[in-house]
Amino acid sequence: MGPALFIKMEEIHPQLKDFIVEYCSKYKIRKVDPYALNLDTSIDLDLDIFDIEIDLFIAEFAEKFRIDQSKFSWYKYGYPKGSASVNVIKAVFGYKSPWVKRLSNRIYKPKFRVSNLQDAVNTGKLL
Repeated sequence: MGPALFIKMEEIHPQLKDFIVEYCSKYKIRKVDPYALNLDTSIDLDLDIFDIEIDLFIAEFAEKFRIDQSKFSWYKYGYPKGSASVNVIKAVFGYKSPWVKRLSNRIYKPKFRVSNLQDAVNTGKLL
């Protein structure tokens, strides 16, 4: 047998994690468990930041981390609008159960993830 391959998922930059938790707390969006955040966490689906709030979030993120967002466009991702159906499902069943998350992902495709923010922190540009 060959050597076991261990793939360690890249961790979120600690200051980025703190920013997300503080932002959600400051604007009373939702209580975010910092240990549950990962690079695949969706800003719009998992954190409920969409519509006009996403623009404010991006602006504060760019200011905090001194990110050049001059070439950023929602055309690449699709503008996060949220989903009324997903909101009903979350209200009735909560959002901790894996089946609720899978169903929500089928109804609404996430547009923007923490990994996009991490890339911007690493490169200094939000593309």
